[in-house]
Amino acid sequence: MAGRIPRQFIDDVLARTDIVDVIDSYVKLTKGGRDFKACCPFHQEKSPSFTVSQEKQFYHCFGCGAHGSAVGFLMEYAGLDFPEAVENLAERLGLEVPREGGAPRADYAAVHEVLDAANRWFRNQLRQHQRKSMAVDYLKGRGLSGQIAGTYELGFAPPARDALLQELAGQDIERRNLLVTAGLAVERTPGQYADKFRGRVMFPIHSRRGQVIGFGGRVLDDGQPKYLNSPETPVFHKGRELYGLWQARRANRKLQRLVVVEGYMDVVALSQFGITWAVASLGTAATGEHVERLFQATSHILFCFDGDRAGRQAAWRALENSLPYLRDGREVGFMFLPDGEDPDTLVRNRGPEAFTAAADAATPLSDYLFGELAAGLELDRIEGRSQLAERARPLLNKLPPGVFGELAWQRLAEQTRLPADRLGAGEAGGSNKPTPARPAHEPASSRSPSLMRTVITMLVHYPHLGGNISGREALRALTVPGAELLNELLDLLAERPDLTTGGVLELFRDHPHGPHIAKLAAGTPPLLDTGLDAELGDALKKLLNLKAEERIRALTEKARDATLTPAEAQEFKTLLAGHKN
Repeated sequence: MAGRIPRQFIDDVLARTDIVDVIDSYVKLTKGGRDFKACCPFHQEKSPSFTVSQEKQFYHCFGCGAHGSAVGFLMEYAGLDFPEAVENLAERLGLEVPREGGAPRADYAAVHEVLDAANRWFRNQLRQHQRKSMAVDYLKGRGLSGQIAGTYELGFAPPARDALLQELAGQDIERRNLLVTAGLAVERTPGQYADKFRGRVMFPIHSRRGQVIGFGGRVLDDGQPKYLNSPETPVFHKGRELYGLWQARRANRKLQRLVVVEGYMDVVALSQFGITWAVASLGTAATGEHVERLFQATSHILFCFDGDRAGRQAAWRALENSLPYLRDGREVGFMFLPDGEDPDTLVRNRGPEAFTAAADAATPLSDYLFGELAAGLELDRIEGRSQLAERARPLLNKLPPGVFGELAWQRLAEQTRLPADRLGAGEAGGSNKPTPARPAHEPASSRSPSLMRTVITMLVHYPHLGGNISGREALRALTVPGAELLNELLDLLAERPDLTTGGVLELFRDHPHGPHIAKLAAGTPPLLDTGLDAELGDALKKLLNLKAEERIRALTEKARDATLTPAEAQEFKTLLAGHKN
C-alpha cells in the first residue's frame, strides 16, 4: 500500500502554488484592491462576496463562510480527497509525489488504460454489433435518447464468452491478467478466462476526476443477476463510489442538492428529463464514505427509497450513517415513493415536476429520526418517554459538535420532559452539552481567552510575525486557556517563518484545534494602531502580565493565612515592582 505524502513535500507544494491561479482555473476572478474576487462558487449570489488573497494564499466568502487554502478549495469545489488535491497541485508544478517509507504510489495507469479501452469498445458495440438492436430497443423502450446515452457513455457487452478478452488481450497472458485485475474478466480455472460482462447494457462508473473505474451491467433478458457490478479492484471500491456523481458535477456549476436513488437507470432517466442532480449507490446501502463524498459536492442530500419495508430499512441505515457528518449548514432529507413507483416510472409517467415536488416535500432527517424513534411509544406515559430516551441517546451521540446536535438533544428533552444534561447529551465526546454561563467574579486569568484569541488571530493572519518572538520560556510557562495552542503555533512559525495563512491552515487540518484555526483565519484581521511587531509585542506582554497577576493573587491569599517564606517574600516584591512598571 502506498505510504503517506511527506509533510515537507506538502509544505513545499503549497509554498510554490499560487492560489489565485488554481481558483481562477475554475472560477473567473477579477482584481479588487489587494485581493481578487468573484461570485461565490459555493452558494448562489448576485454580487461578489468571495475573495482570494494572494498574499495569504487563502480564500474566504463573506456570504456563506466558505474558506481555506488551495488544497481546501480543490477538496470542496472539485470533490477531491486530500491526497488527490495535493497530487493535483503537484501535477500543475510538474512534480512527482513521493511517499513516506520508500513506498511509491502504486501505478494503476495500466488498469485505467484497459478500463478506458473497454469503455470505448462497449460503446462501439452498442453502435455496430449485430445484436445491438436488443440493447438499443431496450434503451429506447426505457425512453432514452441517443444524446443521453452519449452523456452517460452507455455501451453493450456482446453475449460471447470472451469477446472483450479477444479484443483487448488476445492470447497475451499478462494482458489477460490485467483485465482480471481491472474487473473485466475472470479466470474460471488456471489458464481459462472469460469476460465478466456478457449480453448486458453497460454503464461505466467514473471517478470524481472523470476516469472510468468500473462498470455496471444490466441484463437484457430474464437472466440473473439483473444488475452486475465490477468487483472490488485497486481503483474501484463500491462502498465509496457513486454512479452519476461525475456527470452531476459537470451538469451543475453549483449543486444545490443531490438525490440518491437505487439504480443506474433511475439516474439516467431522471437526467433525460432535466433532473441532473441524481446519483446512485452501487448496489449497497449508503455508507459513511458515500455521505462524506456527497457532502463534498453539496450541502443538501436527499435519499429516495420505495415506501415498502425494505425501502424503510435502507433509509434507516442511510440515516444512521449520515449522523456523524451532520455539521451545521448540512441537510439530509428522505423521499418515499408510492407503491409500484420508482424514480424512472415516476418521471416518465408524471413528469419531472412531480419528482421535483416530491423532493421539495422530502422529510427532514430530524423529523424522520424522531418519528421512527417514537413509533409505537406512548409518550404521555413515563415508560414511553423512558424508552424514547433509551432509543435516541446512542444515535444523538453520533452527531458532531454544533448547533444541530444541541437542538436535537433539546428536542429529545422536550419530548421526554427532562433537561438535556440529564439525558446524557454529548456523552460520546462532550461536544453538544450546553455551555454553562461564566461567573461574573472569574479571575483575570480565566478571562484571558479574548486576549489569547487576539494573539493567535494575529499570528494566523500574519505568520511571519512568529519567526522571532522573545521571551519564549516565559510564554511556555503560561497556564491560561489557549496557551498550549499558542506555543504550538509559535514553535511551528519559528521553524517555518515562510508560511502563509493557507499553509498554517493546512498544517492544522487534522489537528484538534484545526477548526478553531480555520475560523480565526476566516475572520477579520485585528485592527492595528501601530506596526505589526509592536501590536503583537504589546499583546504578548499583556498575556505575561496575566500570569504575574495570578501569582500575585496566590501569594496575597497565602499571606493572609500564613507567613511567606523568604523566597516567596522576595518573589512577591519582585512581581509587584515589575507589575507596576
